[in-house]
Amino acid sequence: MKLYLDTSLVVTALIMEPSSAAIVEWLERQNSHRFVISDWVVAEFSAALSVKLRSNRIYAEAQERALARLADLITSEFECLPVTREHFRQAAAFCNRSFVGLRAGDALHLAIAASSTLKLCTRDRLQAEAGAGLGVLTEFVPSLP
Repeated sequence: MKLYLDTSLVVTALIMEPSSAAIVEWLERQNSHRFVISDWVVAEFSAALSVKLRSNRIYAEAQERALARLADLITSEFECLPVTREHFRQAAAFCNRSFVGLRAGDALHLAIAASSTLKLCTRDRLQAEAGAGLGVLTEFVPSLP
């Protein structure tokens, strides 16, 4: 089965954070040819790096390296899916289920993964639990091995 990596995993893998080693180790145990992201991950990744840069948590050089590394991974190892109108509609339907408590961006990741029968892998326990409750295959990836 292919694994859809949400933004939290990609950011942690490509920017040095306290939990980066554990996430990189988890990724290395997987088959990289099975990794899938989406154009939404690319947009969120750029936004996350910009926030880190503005808040002085990374330097501009780290941002540039991470953006270049992601671009390289997209051309060499990651499959990158487009985001469609149907994905947005499914995300809205997921959000309309008020008991779930999903944010729009997390619902969009779940909709993209569900539409291609992918397992969504995330560092966000609530997103993983909500996805499972909606019938989406999910895996919570803890920061500690």
